[in-house]
Amino acid sequence: MSNRTKTYMLITLGEELLLGLTRNGHLTYIGNQLRQRGITLHSNYTISDDNQDIDQQFAFCWERSDVLITTGGLGPTVDDRTKEAIADALGESLVFDESILESMEERFRQIGKPMSDNNRKQAYRPQSAIALENPNGTAPGLWLEKSGKILIMLPGPPNELQPMFENQVVPRLEKLGLIDQGESYLQIRSIGIGESALETKLQPLFDQHEQLAVAYCAHQGQVDCRISFPDSTGREKRLHQIGEECRRLLGADFLGYGHDSLPEIVLNSLKYHNVSLALAESFTGGQIANAITDIPGASSVFNGSIVCYSDEVKINVLGVPKEIIRKNTAVSEPVAEAMALGAAKRLNSDYAISATGYAGPNRGTEETPLGTVFLGLHSAGGTEVHRYRWKIGRLGIKRRALYTALDLLRRKLVGNK
Repeated sequence: MSNRTKTYMLITLGEELLLGLTRNGHLTYIGNQLRQRGITLHSNYTISDDNQDIDQQFAFCWERSDVLITTGGLGPTVDDRTKEAIADALGESLVFDESILESMEERFRQIGKPMSDNNRKQAYRPQSAIALENPNGTAPGLWLEKSGKILIMLPGPPNELQPMFENQVVPRLEKLGLIDQGESYLQIRSIGIGESALETKLQPLFDQHEQLAVAYCAHQGQVDCRISFPDSTGREKRLHQIGEECRRLLGADFLGYGHDSLPEIVLNSLKYHNVSLALAESFTGGQIANAITDIPGASSVFNGSIVCYSDEVKINVLGVPKEIIRKNTAVSEPVAEAMALGAAKRLNSDYAISATGYAGPNRGTEETPLGTVFLGLHSAGGTEVHRYRWKIGRLGIKRRALYTALDLLRRKLVGNK
């Protein structure tokens, strides 16, 4: 049985997921990691920490899966029952592992805190399981092979789960031939073009290649297109030739290959051109700056951001003339232009982006109704302002403005190559 015909299933545990207190990022992360290695998760089940729920869902998934992954419920408290419930379901006794205890004691020494007695619970493992080291926490992961199946149990905190998955789980799956050594497809990222329009533009090209598999995924104003062959061995060159044809057809709507995000692509382009960027953010409240500074090395091209939420800050810090605001209101083309110019001057930058708008839920005027946004872009060639209106709620408008603003800059930089 090839890795592509094996069934991978995921169980995410935790009341906080079901109550909506925590986003189920484990599904997004694990699904993406497996997808990059030629595997598509069959399903994900999110359940409570109740013993009966764990028993029933584990039995259901264990019967139907070849590789079963669980997240959460490996901690020291009374509501962490995953290990105990699953061991019982498998007919496995729990054994105390001195090596796990030693690792936990060392972890507590490193953080300078005493280890509570209840932490000893984490040193138990099912008798057939192998502990996966957790350098960022006290709960080890567990790897168990039984009845021709594999069970992978991971702790809930993302900063513990993700390094463990990449550094320990992926290499084990690779060694067993259960995932591809690398990506088995080519991902083409586009922006500024809808999913249906993208398919209309690219499908005639794809139809020229027999057995080419195509999948589209739309998110955050972008559409990814993944292309692959049933057997990609020796066909990488052909995939990249098709990709280059897609790049040509898409023009400025082509964002890139692979998995780099829009902020990463923009920062790389700024570095390529050896130019700097400044921001003047009003209704976005620093969200654009946050996306940029999430990326290591941003300081080499990003000079800073002025969050000018009030008119006084626009006037006194950015130098926007008071008369322009009085005559046009703070949400207007002239103010967005003045904000971008002011940010470029105050922060001594080659490029500057400004954002002002009515994100809601209230305000707006007859001329600039709720959802109206002005994005300014200053460069050596002058300052341009783009007007938009989005009816997607306050947070949606702020998020859309972030990606639209960065794409405006990206297109300007592409045009300057």
